[in-house]
Order: sequence, then C-alpha cells, then structure tokens
Amino acid sequence: MLEVTGERAYKYLRREAGGHRVQRPSATDQTEKMHTSVVSVVVWPLEPETTSSKGDDLLNEKDVRVETMRARGAGGQHVNRTESAVRLTHVPTGITVSMQDSRSQHENRNKAMRVLRARLLDQKLQEEQAAWRAVQSMHTRTAYSSDKIRTYNFPQGRVTDHRLEQTYYALVEALDGGEILDVLNDEVEAMERRERIEEFLAGLDKQDPCK
Repeated sequence: MLEVTGERAYKYLRREAGGHRVQRPSATDQTEKMHTSVVSVVVWPLEPETTSSKGDDLLNEKDVRVETMRARGAGGQHVNRTESAVRLTHVPTGITVSMQDSRSQHENRNKAMRVLRARLLDQKLQEEQAAWRAVQSMHTRTAYSSDKIRTYNFPQGRVTDHRLEQTYYALVEALDGGEILDVLNDEVEAMERRERIEEFLAGLDKQDPCK
C-alpha cells in the first residue's frame, strides 16, 4: 500500500484507478518473447489523522470487531511471538482490513483503522455517484472504473491511454512522473466534464415539458 499526501492528491490520483498493463521482453527469456503484466490500481481517499465529525459519521468504533494474531511471513511462518497483527471487521458492512506492517500492535491497529475509514469513505463516494447516475439514468465512465487505463510498451517507447484512445511516444517521461502525466490527467478531466454536460442535457431532453 502506498500513501500519498498533498494538495489535491486524491483529485489527481483518482483517475489512475483501474488496470495498467506493462509490455516488455522478459529479462530471463532468451527468446525475447513479449511479456505482458497487469496491475489493478485502487485509489482511496484518506481521512485526516485528527478526529473529525465527518470521520465519526463514517465509522463508529463500536461497530468494529478487533482481532489480534501473530504476524505471518513467507510460507505461513510466524515472524514474531507476540500478537502484533490486527484484523478489523466493520460489522454493518462486512468490510475487513488486516494489518501487520509493524511489530507494534498499537501501530497496526491505528493504520488498519485509517484504511478502514478510507474504504468506508470510498464506498460512500461510490454510492453517492451511483445515486446521481440513477437519477440521471446514466451509465458512463467513473473514477472507479475497472476498465483499462493505460498500456506501457517498452520496445516501442509508447504509452497508450485507453480512455482517450490516444498513444504518446513518451514512455520514459511517463515513468519518471513527467509532464505527460499532467497532460493526460487534464485531457481525461476535460473528457469527464464534457460527458457530465452531455448527460445533463440528455436528461433534460427526456423530461416531459408538460410536467
């Protein structure tokens, strides 16, 4: 899990949620046959460290079942003799979060609680978007789409954004976090804005003017 903080971090990174493909020759295959790897990216908004009324609304700790256990390493072996690993279950939703990053049970519990809050907030945002789409009778792309986002092709040095249906020969720049990512993000944001306007206008056309 990677945690990113900063101004508008979620607004920027939420459009990275989805499938990312990497195409390149295998370093261990002498035939240099092309290999494709796929990773699915999930982006959650994090609640602030400090307690807030919004956070309290999202998560009542009385609704959380806490379980502790020994942390496990590769092959299922115990990595320590204390019950430092923590598993939280949000009983109303059934959402479960397990954490064993630290040797401290207290730190694992706090981190798991933050992840649980993030997942509840993510669920709330998705429900709100689903409700809006239901009212508008729309079925379009969202920031939580499971569709392909990009393909990174190493031999050709290209990046293909599948939402925009555009290809850019700027692989190194993209992997270095260069300006091309800002360009892609801006274009996707503009596309989403156009879609929302089109959806709104289509909804007006469907309304009966006599009502």
